[in-house]
Amino acid sequence: MAHVLAKLMGAPLAAVKQQLEHDAAEHAEQGMYLEHLWQNAENSEEVFFLFQVKDLAHCRQRMRETHAKARAENPGMPLPELTFLDGF
Repeated sequence: MAHVLAKLMGAPLAAVKQQLEHDAAEHAEQGMYLEHLWQNAENSEEVFFLFQVKDLAHCRQRMRETHAKARAENPGMPLPELTFLDGF
């Protein structure tokens, strides 16, 4: 089972939760399903979230495209650091 772990700095948990809820249908179309959302208990500026993904290669490519587009539109936009995890 494949997952993507995301770490985002500088965004409030409530805002991240709202954005993930807004994007849920689009994520599902891409085979990405949010499993968990956490805030670092020792640093409230650090948020983590975990997606289960159907196709890790497709997800990786889609995230590269999405982040490149976001950076082109707003170079200062905080984007999550992604770790792609492949499980057995």
